[in-house]
Amino acid sequence: MSKRLSRETSPYLRQHADNPVDWHPWSAAALALARAEDRPILLSIGYSACHWCHVMAHESFADEATAALMNAHFVNIKVDREERPDLDQIYQTAHQMLTGRAGGWPLTLFLTPTGVPFFGGTYFPPAPRHGLPAFGELLLAVADAWQQRRGEIEAQNRELTRALAQTVSKGATAAADFVSDPLALAVAELAANFDAQDGGFGPAPKFPHANDLDLLLRVGTPEALTMATTTLTRMAEGGLFDQIGGGFCRYSVDERWEIPHFEKMLYDNAQLLRVYADAWTLTGDARYRDVVEATAAWVLREMQSPSGAYYASLDADSEGGEGAFYVWQRAEFAAALSATEAAVASAHWGLDAPANFTDEEGQRRWHLKVAQPLGEVAAAQGLSPAQCRELLASAREKLFAVRSRRPPPARDEKILAGWNALMIEGMAHAGRVCGRPDWVDSARRALACVRRELWRDGRLYASCRDDAVSLAGGTPAAPDAAASQAPNKAGLLNAYLDDHAFLLAAILELLQDEFVASDLDFAVDLADELVDAFADVGMPPAAQVALVADSGNPYRGFFFTRHDHEPLIHRPKPGHDNATPSGNAVAARALLRLGQVTGETRWQAAVEGVVSLFHNEATRSPAGFASWLMALEEFRQPPRRVVLRGPQTGFAPWKSALSSRYLDDLMVVFLRNGERDLPPPLRLPESDHVNAWVCTRVTCLPPVSTPESLIKELFKAGELK
Repeated sequence: MSKRLSRETSPYLRQHADNPVDWHPWSAAALALARAEDRPILLSIGYSACHWCHVMAHESFADEATAALMNAHFVNIKVDREERPDLDQIYQTAHQMLTGRAGGWPLTLFLTPTGVPFFGGTYFPPAPRHGLPAFGELLLAVADAWQQRRGEIEAQNRELTRALAQTVSKGATAAADFVSDPLALAVAELAANFDAQDGGFGPAPKFPHANDLDLLLRVGTPEALTMATTTLTRMAEGGLFDQIGGGFCRYSVDERWEIPHFEKMLYDNAQLLRVYADAWTLTGDARYRDVVEATAAWVLREMQSPSGAYYASLDADSEGGEGAFYVWQRAEFAAALSATEAAVASAHWGLDAPANFTDEEGQRRWHLKVAQPLGEVAAAQGLSPAQCRELLASAREKLFAVRSRRPPPARDEKILAGWNALMIEGMAHAGRVCGRPDWVDSARRALACVRRELWRDGRLYASCRDDAVSLAGGTPAAPDAAASQAPNKAGLLNAYLDDHAFLLAAILELLQDEFVASDLDFAVDLADELVDAFADVGMPPAAQVALVADSGNPYRGFFFTRHDHEPLIHRPKPGHDNATPSGNAVAARALLRLGQVTGETRWQAAVEGVVSLFHNEATRSPAGFASWLMALEEFRQPPRRVVLRGPQTGFAPWKSALSSRYLDDLMVVFLRNGERDLPPPLRLPESDHVNAWVCTRVTCLPPVSTPESLIKELFKAGELK
């Protein structure tokens, strides 16, 4: 059996290298084989931290009889959704169209040799269960349909291809026709789905939805803040948050945030770092600061590689099954602690109540959550709040030591450009807000690694591991000059829209802590590449001709893949937020902010294209367009700049004054004396003390010379909450 997957950079693909299934990575060779032999493709998409992916692999892909059926009837292709989000987007959308149900992982689809799916689902068991057919029986049924019902499949494929094309937004809206207050529509829609008791939106399973929480903090009305803070508090108190080691799991299986799906993803924690840091500045609630501290500590301890970049995820499973690393037996818990520590910790984290988790052997265990506030525990135990906090801290330290001796979950050590960018932004922002330069330094080390390993000859690549740029079906290697010009022929994985947009936003965040000229140059190069490689500047449909003629703007948003990307059955142009924010929206907002710093206007038309293109969709379903709504607000009212110039030794009090405020729509630049070759908006005079200018577009107010004067000026302008 071929060991093709053993040559891949994806840990997920390498996990399947020893299966008896004749797996191929997604590649031109695999697609050509399917066409040459007129065999359908069995496409399996998953990722390393996915629990049900591991289950299906153990039950079916490691089974000789099942593998024999797969090998006899199909060309089998395994895809890591984290390395190939383009394929995942397309085929998740196709799955929903075919089945009428939301997708997930593992995604199991059967494709024609041309790549169009005709049947599929997610997880399939080895024997009939819960209304699902046995996987082996399904394989035979699909193979028979391919042979006997080809005409029906081809007709369905034509309809599916047309339906996929309809998912791309086409109709733009002129700025004069924008609705007056789309933010109010979003808040109303979120309020209609808000769980006032447990926080979150909608029924279980519950996901963090960091983008919606970010939007609610920005709106800042009492209703919006109540929804945001209730959700943030309940998540932090629940089992979604690792009460011992910090960091958040991917989602909760119940409405109370109590029992999670235990995998920890870099992208979730990156976004939540930022949101909790902002919630702390808005409310002063120390619990939010504690969450930020614990999550950042987890990132530094477990997720940052020696090279500086951040790893992708931790598995849900360890040797004892899903969640085994995190849950407790009561006797083990008590044995690790003194009697007083155990009394406090058990009451606070719920071990004096019935067990809330059943392991894979059917044994009842405890997954920690905040069951009783520490103040109530202190009163019941006859302790002061300070004593109770000290006892809980010592208990946490001892329990962490015990847990560290367990077999840990596997870690996916891929370095993903976009997910790293999200964490760079999250760590840099939290570091600025919380006054933690070590977190900002962590972000800088990650940016240096991404730039060193994934930015080559003016092109961004999607992922790497062990300093090897990921290849589509080949041995890791550094690209040569020819490959940079013809990446699809060389098999290199191009970076996607999200990678470029998130990285641009991350650089802008770091620039607000310390101005580094080379970082600004990198941001400009990245912005130009983003617009050149992803912008839709094709001829508009007939309905748009008048609009384009009036506005003179041919831009209609950004595609998810580059113009020179491998041709696929569909080319998405997403505006909707998912687990990560919309690349279109983040690109628009970042380009706007970069323009404020550089004075460049060449990206403005592309931004206007994004805002106009998704207006109708976003106002019909605004709760799914939080990132776009924030971009719209900044398009209407660009963020102000605060430029501080003077000796670097004088910046500390200014940073302290600004970091303690919620700066949701402000760009801050600290310019030390001696910086030269600055863009026009930053060409402000030096002096022997720090001066600050508040600027809007090309106009700056007179300088102020004290932090107190700056804060007063900003409050007067209504800029700070």
